[in-house]
Amino acid sequence: MKILFAKISREKENIESLTAYCAPQSKEWFMRRLLAIPLVVVLPLSGLNVAHAEDAGDRQRAFSAAAAEFGVPENVLLGVSYLESRWDAHAGQPSGDAGFGPMHLTDAAAFTGSNHHSAGAEDARGDEGRPLPVTAVPSLSPADVPPSLRTMERAAELTGVSRERLRSDAAANIRGGAALLADYQKSLGAPLSDDPAEWYGAVAKYSGAGEQEAARFFADEVFSTIKAGVERTTDDGHLVRLPAVPGLRKIERWLEKLKLRPTRTDGVECPASISCEWIPAAYQQLPDDDYGHYDLADRPASQKIDYIVIHDMEGYFLPSIGLNQDPNYGASWQYSIRSSDGHVAQHIKAEDIGWQAGNWYINSKSIGIEHEGFLAQGGTWFTEAMYRSSARLVRYLAQRFDVPLDRAHILGHDNVPGTIPSTVQGMHEDPGPFWDWAHYFQLLGAPLHRSGGPRSGAVMIKPDFATNKPYFYGCDGENPEAACPPLGAGTVWLRTEPRDDAPLVKDIGKHPTGDSLHSVYDHSARASTGQRFAVADRQGDWTAIWYLGQKAWFHNPADAPTAVPSKGLLVTPKPGKATVPVYGRAYPEQEAYPADVPYQTVTPLQYTFSAGERYTLAGTADTEYYRAVTFDENDHQVIRGRTKYLQIQFGHRVMFVKADDVRVVSSG
Repeated sequence: MKILFAKISREKENIESLTAYCAPQSKEWFMRRLLAIPLVVVLPLSGLNVAHAEDAGDRQRAFSAAAAEFGVPENVLLGVSYLESRWDAHAGQPSGDAGFGPMHLTDAAAFTGSNHHSAGAEDARGDEGRPLPVTAVPSLSPADVPPSLRTMERAAELTGVSRERLRSDAAANIRGGAALLADYQKSLGAPLSDDPAEWYGAVAKYSGAGEQEAARFFADEVFSTIKAGVERTTDDGHLVRLPAVPGLRKIERWLEKLKLRPTRTDGVECPASISCEWIPAAYQQLPDDDYGHYDLADRPASQKIDYIVIHDMEGYFLPSIGLNQDPNYGASWQYSIRSSDGHVAQHIKAEDIGWQAGNWYINSKSIGIEHEGFLAQGGTWFTEAMYRSSARLVRYLAQRFDVPLDRAHILGHDNVPGTIPSTVQGMHEDPGPFWDWAHYFQLLGAPLHRSGGPRSGAVMIKPDFATNKPYFYGCDGENPEAACPPLGAGTVWLRTEPRDDAPLVKDIGKHPTGDSLHSVYDHSARASTGQRFAVADRQGDWTAIWYLGQKAWFHNPADAPTAVPSKGLLVTPKPGKATVPVYGRAYPEQEAYPADVPYQTVTPLQYTFSAGERYTLAGTADTEYYRAVTFDENDHQVIRGRTKYLQIQFGHRVMFVKADDVRVVSSG
């Protein structure tokens, strides 16, 4: 007991020395906040001892201690952290814009890279009628990194803690975030008040936004989170609570003091509930009858929009937008979303066609959304601010264009099929296994849930993202063979037999002569959250699905299921057919083409769909080809055929079959 009181006495001396230079009201507030903390929570103010609170298994205590130390209302600190990371530590790994830890302290100077469209062999336009070369993209240099992506440097100055520790130690990271908020509050001339309303401007500044509406969106989301309250267990097992404050106010005059620029709206196609501006993609005529770098159209009058494609940039926001403004660059997309605050830039109107998915059939019937970040190398998680903004945008677009809110129509780039056998291997794999589809669909207002009984003939993949941590390698670009740290993921491995040491199933399109890999960049033997598959067999804790023409087993124990029953329709070859072809696009038959338009060959992919196999049916697919190879839109036309196609979940990517080749059955 003497030791305890001696320790408290020493801390009292430390506090008095720290508050000696404070204004009287600030000193009084600090002491009042500290004395309000229970005796067992009184902590030394050094970074080392705050980390001990984390070591003891109490992240809540780390938030309390950091809030008291820097004079930040605890609910403000919790609210900001929730909108960045949902209080997760992410095993010390960076986010999509090189943010670390619960407070998303950014250290992008150490993580530079190029946009993913420069990698691999994919032609982003994906049309043999007008093939494009792959365009090289320069890497981002540290000098190009904006201050909003370097907040860790300032946090290190304010706390005296190394950047390495701010990355890896969650409690130290929380201290760094609290120090930044207090620093921002002082820079505005705002009081270190215990009233959260006074912190509206500092919260807005924490977003790093240069646009007033983006900063406002971030602050409003933080304040709405505080107002509603939230409780959650983090990715590493800490229960954290943010009590609701129903009567929460906000003093918006502090936002005006930031003197941020207004956004250029110009008729953007976005919901009013997000921050959105118009930054147009380049569209101009180029030498040699060329043009760039998207196609004019009249959707949905000319073609229905059936898909929304989710990408990550494999790069940062501003450099990626720069690519979309270059008419010589061989890729384009409709929207970009910033990681730190969820700010949206629209580049191409929804009626026009971006060159984004590597498959012209999908491009002509979809909208592409790029998210700042990386699949794995450079970042392994995405911020809550970006998830929220993206979900609101997708829901708005889905309602406007009648796009079903399911995983057969809200696609990852990694779910888009190759067009013909030669393009399958080069298709991109973003956003990858660390995109939280289950959380995303909750935010969309369309949560993924079970349907049907336990013996249903189909399942939906749905592991618990936080606790499902499959083995991957390839997250470290400097050591690509090293195992990734254990991270939550929305995917399951598929094996040839119902045992953990069985080989992975093969994908003859991705690996024509070799085996599937455990690489984070190889989806060949993986099924992803929300995807529906026909059940092929069950054995103990294992379930087999039909996948790329073979039985594929995944671990699905009753006490920790990785899939749920899913009632729906299936397709199987018609009687008498040993196999039926599968396609990467639903193009018309040759007879449908006018004489002046070259026929686009209907070529099956290299996979085999055999008698006895079943695959889930997503619906019918319009038989169309949009001929657009000139700058002048008057030369563009839609060719429609009579062949009927159905969309199925054949592997990790969706594919198509001809309706005349299959019969439709119930999953039971």
